[in-house]
Amino acid sequence: MAVPLPPTNGPLTPSQSSESDLTNTTFRRRYPEIAREIADHRATPAAPRSGPTEQDRPVARNAKLRRRNRELTTQLALAAAQIQHLALHNERLQEALEEASNVTSINSRTPHR
Repeated sequence: MAVPLPPTNGPLTPSQSSESDLTNTTFRRRYPEIAREIADHRATPAAPRSGPTEQDRPVARNAKLRRRNRELTTQLALAAAQIQHLALHNERLQEALEEASNVTSINSRTPHR
């Protein structure tokens, strides 16, 4: 049911009525159809969304990026630990090779006086 609007110089909603020094009670008394329509509109539940809104997309993207960042950080820490392990293992193998071949490393020689 369409409700005729009051004259354009009059208030249209209770919030606009406060701007023109018209109280909510006066607004409801003078424009009962509009007041009822506003109340009915506020009481009606919002229609369910059909998909993500403009605000939901960046939130979802940020969550996805954070998950990926955590995965990559974990992989990087694991790779660094493996590199450290390989470096230590390589050093042990190098020392074992030097001992087995009776070769002295230049770095391990003591300076002569």
